[in-house]
Amino acid sequence: MAWNRTVKRMLRPLVIVILLVAGALPACKISYTFNGSPIDYSVYRTVHVSQFPIRAALVYPPLQQMFENELLNYITRNTRLQTTDGASDLELEGEITGYTLTPQAVTENAYASQTRLTITVRVKYTDNKNDKKNVDQSFSAYRDFDASLMLTDVQDQLCEEISEELVNLIFNSTLGDW
Repeated sequence: MAWNRTVKRMLRPLVIVILLVAGALPACKISYTFNGSPIDYSVYRTVHVSQFPIRAALVYPPLQQMFENELLNYITRNTRLQTTDGASDLELEGEITGYTLTPQAVTENAYASQTRLTITVRVKYTDNKNDKKNVDQSFSAYRDFDASLMLTDVQDQLCEEISEELVNLIFNSTLGDW
C-alpha cells in the first residue's frame, strides 16, 4: 500500500508535464520544404524563363541550350510553377557573360598543370507581385581540369557540371529566397 502511494506521488508530476506538452503541441506549427523553395503557390503560379544568349568573348555554342535546359528542368522538378512564354508572376532573364580559361598550378618549368574553366551568368529575376524580391546579379562557377587534356575532350562534361552549380546558385538566390 505504501508502495502504491509512492508511485502515485512520482507519477503525478509526470502526468502534469505530459498534459502540458500535449496541450501546447496544437499551438505549434512546424513547416519546411525539402527543396528550399518557400514559394506561396496561392500567390505565384507561373514563371517565364527567357533565353540566355552568350555575350562572352569566347563562345561555346552548345552552352546556351545546355544552361537553359538545366534551369528549366530544375525549376520544373523543384517547384509547382507553370512555365509560360508570356506574362507571368515571376521572370528569369539574363545572359552568359563569361566563358574563360585561365592557367592554374604552374609547374617548375613554367607550364600550367591545371586549367580553370569559369562560366559567368548575369541574371535578372523579376517578381511581378513583390518588387522587393527582384534580383539583378552575376553568378560564376568553375571547374579545373588537367592541362594535358584538350578542352574539346572535357568541355561538355565541365559545362554540364558548371551549369548545374550555376542553376543551384541562381535558384537559391531567386526562387529559393536564400
